[in-house]
Amino acid sequence: MGISDKKLFLGGRLKRLRRDLSVNQSQMAEQLGISASYLNLLERNQRPVTAQILLRLADAYDLDLRSLSADDPGGGAGLEEVLADKMFADLGVGRHEAIEVAETSPAMAEAIVRLYRAYLDRGRLVDLGAFERADGSAGPQGGAAHPTDWVRDLVGAQRNYFAELETCAETIVAALKADPQDLGPALRERLLTNCGVQVRIMPVEVMTASLRRYDHHRKRLMISETLAPASRLFAMAYQLGLLEFGETLTTLTDRFKAPDRATRQLLKVFLANYLAAAVMMPYELFHAALETSGYDIERVRSRFGVSYEQAAQRLTTLGRSGARGVPFFMVRLDAAGNISKRFAAGAFPFSRFGGTCPRWNVHDSFKTPGRVVTQVIETPDGERYFTLSRTVRRVSGLQAGLEDELVIGLGCELKYANKLVYARGLDIATPLAVEIGPSCRICERPACPQRAAAPINRTLLVEENSKSLSPFPFVA
Repeated sequence: MGISDKKLFLGGRLKRLRRDLSVNQSQMAEQLGISASYLNLLERNQRPVTAQILLRLADAYDLDLRSLSADDPGGGAGLEEVLADKMFADLGVGRHEAIEVAETSPAMAEAIVRLYRAYLDRGRLVDLGAFERADGSAGPQGGAAHPTDWVRDLVGAQRNYFAELETCAETIVAALKADPQDLGPALRERLLTNCGVQVRIMPVEVMTASLRRYDHHRKRLMISETLAPASRLFAMAYQLGLLEFGETLTTLTDRFKAPDRATRQLLKVFLANYLAAAVMMPYELFHAALETSGYDIERVRSRFGVSYEQAAQRLTTLGRSGARGVPFFMVRLDAAGNISKRFAAGAFPFSRFGGTCPRWNVHDSFKTPGRVVTQVIETPDGERYFTLSRTVRRVSGLQAGLEDELVIGLGCELKYANKLVYARGLDIATPLAVEIGPSCRICERPACPQRAAAPINRTLLVEENSKSLSPFPFVA
């Protein structure tokens, strides 16, 4: 059944799209060539979205129709995690209800998730004795979302694609007139001739705890000698982007209306980082290289002189209409399972309040440093993903031996795996898939030997005369 003969009720997604675009019903209706009252009916699911409306949406807002009309397995994931808390146990809210609320009232669902996050943060601060000041006023953040969480959510809503920044990057690349494999000299020259900025590689004793520092008064960009060549290039591209497109970055940052100064600054730094990556890996060339090589990250990263992590993160930004790449998601985590990066060009039900499932072999990469490990995983909703992971090293630069080993995990929906060199020989029709779940605190998969805790919405089952496969058996 195609789009033309299938009734699509997408009211919640239309509301979310309108919110993300910061337009009201009248403005969107005018751009789609329909009445505001008709758009209101669409948003309230009292009328199905027709193929004609879908095409107008794609044309007006440069949308991938799959992102709007396809089922979204992660739609109610955040709300489901919230409702799994034991304080809601007596309500018996099922997964289908959480998804229904997220679909029909996405802003309300997000409000509940933010409120729950603030509740958890407050509890942690109270436990630390750091929430209330001596005068009884609110402590850090005042109950607001943490800047990192706020920016992650915003980037996720944008599918990690910013067309304006891609345009800025193309302007810089055209001016540099340099081979992507030898971008360093061109970046240095551009910084000097157009911005009057000298680039200096400085000893670690001078840089102390800094890896990059810009001296505005002396017009000097100082880069630590400990940084690898790809990181030095990134530092130059980052500073050039700030200097040449600072106003654009500021305007784009202001458009998203961050709740406080810290969040605003973090968002601007993220956008400047995005611009730097787009300069080092120009969209058209990078996308073409990936498609030609079967998304061979090692081969493509060498062509552009970037690190594995830089290339992996760039993979999650390929959302240009008419030239979309495979919609990857990416996580970066340490040996303790802490997630320090999380991006997605496509749908993946990331845990909002926990780490990754131990059954996902992203953790096993620490046992085989530098090697790519693959796996097919299946989430509780039945969706399957092809994943690959490998370790990367991050040098702290303060003293010898302080090198952090991290893991980069990448994945995409299984239907895209036939485009990847890493999936050659895989039986995509009937693969061996490992069932994973969200964080253990809400995962209801029974008999899991790697479970770290019983689900908080289930009763722990302790039997003195038997021992189960799972260390935390529970009443189903």
